[in-house]
Amino acid sequence: MSLFNIGLSGLNTAQNALTTVGHNFSNAATAGYTRQNTIIASSGGQYTSQGFFGQGSTTTTVMRVYDEFLTSQLRSAETSSAHLSTYSEQIKQIDSLLADQKGGIAPLMQKFFAAVQGVADKPGDTAVRQNMLNAAQSLAGQLRSAASYFQNQQEGINSEIQSSVTQVNAYAKQLASLNSEIAKATAASGGQPPNDLLDQRDELIAQMNKVVGVKVVAQDGGSYNVFVGNGQPLVVGANSYDLKAVRSAADPSRMGIAYTLPDGTAIEMDDSLFSGGSIGGLMQFRSETLDAAQNAIGRISLAIGQTFNAQHRLGMDLKGQIGGDMFALGSPTVIGNARNNGTGTVSATVADATALTTSDYTVSFDGTSYSLVRKSDNEVVATGAGPTFTADGLSITVGGTMSAGDSFQIQPTRNVASSFELVITDPAKVAAASPVLAETSASNIGTGTAKVGNVAQGFNVPASKIVATFDGTAYTFADAAGNPVTPDAGPVPNGSAVDYTFDGVTVSFGGAPKVGDTFTIGANVGGSSDNGNALALAKLQTAKTINGVSSFNDAYAQLVNDIGSRTKSIDIASTSQNSITNQVRTAQQSVSGVNMDEETVNLLRFQQLYQASAQVIQTASSLFDTIINIR
Repeated sequence: MSLFNIGLSGLNTAQNALTTVGHNFSNAATAGYTRQNTIIASSGGQYTSQGFFGQGSTTTTVMRVYDEFLTSQLRSAETSSAHLSTYSEQIKQIDSLLADQKGGIAPLMQKFFAAVQGVADKPGDTAVRQNMLNAAQSLAGQLRSAASYFQNQQEGINSEIQSSVTQVNAYAKQLASLNSEIAKATAASGGQPPNDLLDQRDELIAQMNKVVGVKVVAQDGGSYNVFVGNGQPLVVGANSYDLKAVRSAADPSRMGIAYTLPDGTAIEMDDSLFSGGSIGGLMQFRSETLDAAQNAIGRISLAIGQTFNAQHRLGMDLKGQIGGDMFALGSPTVIGNARNNGTGTVSATVADATALTTSDYTVSFDGTSYSLVRKSDNEVVATGAGPTFTADGLSITVGGTMSAGDSFQIQPTRNVASSFELVITDPAKVAAASPVLAETSASNIGTGTAKVGNVAQGFNVPASKIVATFDGTAYTFADAAGNPVTPDAGPVPNGSAVDYTFDGVTVSFGGAPKVGDTFTIGANVGGSSDNGNALALAKLQTAKTINGVSSFNDAYAQLVNDIGSRTKSIDIASTSQNSITNQVRTAQQSVSGVNMDEETVNLLRFQQLYQASAQVIQTASSLFDTIINIR
């Protein structure tokens, strides 16, 4: 037993504690640093006949003030925050594009149909017709611009996924290296924890978790195993396994993520497996919002183009020609899965743009029959042995020989807006007039009227004029030579009027004709003063042309509303999650973070301990000198 040794042990203990306090001070601003404590224990006592006398103190270890539960909670909160923050940033870009009230699609649709109405008001005015073409060109350009924007966003997501995968792989390699270093340091120190290495590993996991949600499993010996998705390994002990950014087998235009087996084989993972971190946010945004918005714009362009073209083909231009297509339209995209083994082919066309949905579809073969699945709700909308299927406005034809398990993805509207173009440049070719006119004889004495009410697809212009004569009860019809003509349908009551149909052209007779009054039905020549078809084109603006329930404006307004609502919802969720994350971080830091006030108190306490221990040594020295000086 030595008073010198007791004082020396106190000095060493105090110095160790002061070193730890200084280390805490120095790393107060270090990301991921966990406050450390010096664990001090008694050196025990020495037995004497007077009892046990203490032998001072010793430092047993330096430990992190670490709460595994709070750290795990913080990881979960941070990966959710990163997920929602990424989703919010992406969807706000679409919201800004679609809600633009000056240069967006909605105001340009309004201007276009206003210009169409202008042609209906002044069908012979070339300047008004040119204004309509200019408005159509602007609308087509904006639709293509929106499609290009969405495509750029798709490509941007592809790039972000690639860079994120590279980042994750770098983190995984560092984690595997740290696992190895921690194991070596622990073994070399006889089991003492390498605290700073442990902090570095936790910080790496925190950073990785912000990129991709991971699961961490602590192994015996202190190593961390890290898994992604539903159990695919990223780090196992001192080994790391790379993720790979790969072209999706179902759609090579988009990047997917594959994990690697120990033998190097890459297996593509489903996007839905990534539910956290910025990668999870990108995946969810792409599948839930971006694809749907891109499809919706494509559907609107197809509906406008197909219905407008169909009506335009029922009119006559200033040159006396039946109208042609006004817009060039895109076509559905069909993609064979890269894993297909058969020689099957699939083609798809839009049979009815007004019946289209905003979903993609999958055609698959089970070895016996084909099935067509709507991906938005995973509903089977058609089955059978083929070769033709019709569903949701699509006509799908299967050819060749498929093997069991082969599949094709159909994107009916995804890329069609990028091909939406105006094909008429000559104002005279705007088919504003009806191809058939009903004229009232100047010699009529009654107030009867006749007008072309409808021109149906597949109509034919009468080969010669048809003369309608009112006999006091009904109308009789004859050609220019006096030969009787029988209408295809009629008389059909239509309010106060009565309709007759001749080879796809319906004429409405109204008013109060007198016996012998006549009306002439015949081809429109030139059509400069007629606006029959222009009126029909203008009515398309409010017609329920999409699934029988929505007009073009309604469909676009619904898209804007859906995106706006979802943007607000995601923004609120992100703000709420960030608040939760901050609360969890505060709780975790209250345990593991460096508190400057507390460390200052410890500094003073251990400084006094050091001084007191020095006084013990000084006292022992004085006692020794006294003994030496005894004579």
